Amino acid sequence: MRQRIQRFDQRQEMKTSSYEVFHYNEPMLNEVEVHNHDFYEIFFLLGGNISYWMEGEVFHPCHGDIMLIDPMLLHRPIIPPDEPSYERIVMWIQKKYLDSFSVGDMRLSACFDNKSTCLIHLNSSQRAELTEKFSELVREHYSTDYGATIYADGLFMQIMVEINRLGMRSTEPLRSEKASPLISRVVEYIGEHYEEELSLDMLAEKFFVSKYHLSHEFSDNVGTSVYRYIMLKRLSAAKRMLMNDAAPGEVCVRCGFRDYTSFFRAFKAEYGISPRDYASRL
Repeated sequence: MRQRIQRFDQRQEMKTSSYEVFHYNEPMLNEVEVHNHDFYEIFFLLGGNISYWMEGEVFHPCHGDIMLIDPMLLHRPIIPPDEPSYERIVMWIQKKYLDSFSVGDMRLSACFDNKSTCLIHLNSSQRAELTEKFSELVREHYSTDYGATIYADGLFMQIMVEINRLGMRSTEPLRSEKASPLISRVVEYIGEHYEEELSLDMLAEKFFVSKYHLSHEFSDNVGTSVYRYIMLKRLSAAKRMLMNDAAPGEVCVRCGFRDYTSFFRAFKAEYGISPRDYASRL
């Protein structure tokens, strides 16, 4: 069966309650803004030159590397303007679905727990084996042949077990760097103080730089404004709290919003659903 390659889909919401898998071999149609989602993401690089910004650090995957992106982690791909295309397989997995495979102490989501293994380098034999399994999974996931769904689910389980094994065995240091010493410190500060009053003026004073310099460097490194990043950080924290059964009113206070109306409007504008409706569908 011929390998299925999709056109890049810019949506950031899942359509299923289990997993979705995509094989892309084209450039991003537009620059992807820093974002997060409430599901697990696995990124398998098959070719091309790309970096990944993840909350203050820049990772440089090589051909055949796997990146593991935890739910709610703010991130974005960085593609050089002269890069004609890059090939990758991307898998999205609903948290509840992956957690449902837990047996005792064995959890298929364990590979996402350790930040030191969020980038896994594969040797040639491991790369060949996983490339074949991912390619089979893509084919079966979109196939209408008899038993395709069952076959695909079996491949999904094999891939997740193998990725967990690779993560446990990985001893290679991460290929990452601070995007900018200043911006890394600012991002870290926002992550630790998002529930407090934050603004461009306050952060500029805190880090002894002009607000114009901070605004320009932040936008260059993160791909969005200081204000929007603070908002995304608060909203991602709110989603995580709602997923852990916190009441929307409590979430509003703990995430730094002035009042529930402000929280409601920001949440619905970003996700297209109210905090209470989001919590009720979990």
